[in-house]
Amino acid sequence: MSGSVIELGDAEFAREVLESKEPVLVDFTATWCPPCRVLGPVIESVAKDYEGRLKVAKLNVDDHQATPQQFGIRAMPTLLFFKDGKVAGQIVGAVPRTRIEQTLREIL
Repeated sequence: MSGSVIELGDAEFAREVLESKEPVLVDFTATWCPPCRVLGPVIESVAKDYEGRLKVAKLNVDDHQATPQQFGIRAMPTLLFFKDGKVAGQIVGAVPRTRIEQTLREIL
């Protein structure tokens, strides 16, 4: 995993995401999920290209179940975009980078 992507757990979610001064993209993922593995390199690339303007994090839903429950995550991968501590966008499934950047343009 790239140094640009933060690995999150339930314990640090509020501090790293909800209290963040910059927008945050959270990838809710699971190791057993093939589409998640396809999307992984795209997320790392976005993290690198948007460094300084966007915080990018991954949360393993098997290891940390409270946060996915809190946000109603039912399918993997799910991308949630946070701005000012609130969900500002959502994408479900493995999508092309252009779709992720379209949502980022609306948020940034």
